[in-house]
Amino acid sequence: MVTARQKVLAYLTKNRTASARELARALKMSAATVRHHLRVLTSDGRLEMSFVRGREGRGRPEKVFSLPNAAFGHNLSALADAVLTEAGTSVRMDGLAKQLADGSNFANQPVARRLNLTVEKLNAMNYHSRWEAGPQGPRLIFSHCPYAAIIEKHPELCRMDEYLLKELMGDTATQMFKIGKDGSSLCVFIFGT
Repeated sequence: MVTARQKVLAYLTKNRTASARELARALKMSAATVRHHLRVLTSDGRLEMSFVRGREGRGRPEKVFSLPNAAFGHNLSALADAVLTEAGTSVRMDGLAKQLADGSNFANQPVARRLNLTVEKLNAMNYHSRWEAGPQGPRLIFSHCPYAAIIEKHPELCRMDEYLLKELMGDTATQMFKIGKDGSSLCVFIFGT
């Protein structure tokens, strides 16, 4: 049985964009039901609001929804693999980390604020990160590796992550656990070691 959310996703896969009103009409659902499913799908990242469209005549402007661009795929993993392979050891991981940090450095903030800002920055780059207190100090945890498709061939990207954390936090980060190698589903970094 196809759920209402699957119907919404299928419609948007085929038609690219739609408002709640258009979805309700096409899928023969109430507007309230469609809006509920749009809220859930948007909050979990399976949809995004693309733009707001003014309506002719009376009424509020309509939010128009679509699948996120990432859902349509890309060739970035193959490109990154080719670039790293071609460049070999001439790629400076600290330089890449500095580029990814994009000028962000939270070293002058209190530790908890630094960690929160770092998590926010990393999550914008799809690391699915969080921090928690640990016996030796705070630990930063990644539950997703944005380089998973090429990490086996390019483990130097883990070193780049350490540089990135140092750039953001202003403190040395050491990777304690790595996603996948030991059956772990998390990367864990500690600071100041």
